[in-house]
Amino acid sequence: MGGRDWIHQGNQLINESRQIVGKLQWFGRVIGNHHLGVGEPREVDVLKGVNMSFRQKAMSTTGYANANLQFDERMRGTGAQVHFEMAFTLALKRAGWKLIYDPQVAVDHYPAQRFDEDQRHNFNEIAFINLVHNETLILLENLPPLRRLVFLIWAIFIGTRDSLGLVQWLRLLPSQGQLAGKKWWASLQGRWQGWQTHRQFVIRNS
Repeated sequence: MGGRDWIHQGNQLINESRQIVGKLQWFGRVIGNHHLGVGEPREVDVLKGVNMSFRQKAMSTTGYANANLQFDERMRGTGAQVHFEMAFTLALKRAGWKLIYDPQVAVDHYPAQRFDEDQRHNFNEIAFINLVHNETLILLENLPPLRRLVFLIWAIFIGTRDSLGLVQWLRLLPSQGQLAGKKWWASLQGRWQGWQTHRQFVIRNS
């Protein structure tokens, strides 16, 4: 189970609302919105690390946790491993468990300073590559074969604002200039490296 995290940015509280929360779309795009969710408790595909809890029995039945309750060590990042919770919650879904999001199960979230390459709102090439690597690896391992192919095509040619494809690069180019190009190149590297990590895992376990 997880719930809403009320994000405080300085003296401001983010107080918008969304009905769609924590869903993995068929072609591989993940919709978060955990900090904006409203409505009744419902089943989701992904929970957010800042506000989630699990049955111990569930955690011991996935391939991503051992008896010491460790998460997937292939997630990259020297501080925060971005998307670690997506890896774990999708593994739980694959193992047959249900994930429930309830906006009433809420916490106050004060984003802290990070002391690694990932500085949240400032571009860092290594952090960007790590983010896209983690996302790519997770989705390749949790989508069936045909949807994996669709995801890779969508990711390379369209993508999202956080993991750029060609269309997103062109959209951001007028406002971000060279920075958009750096993000796009880092995204391509992250996709390639995520695919390589996935292939190595498949070969090693075949």
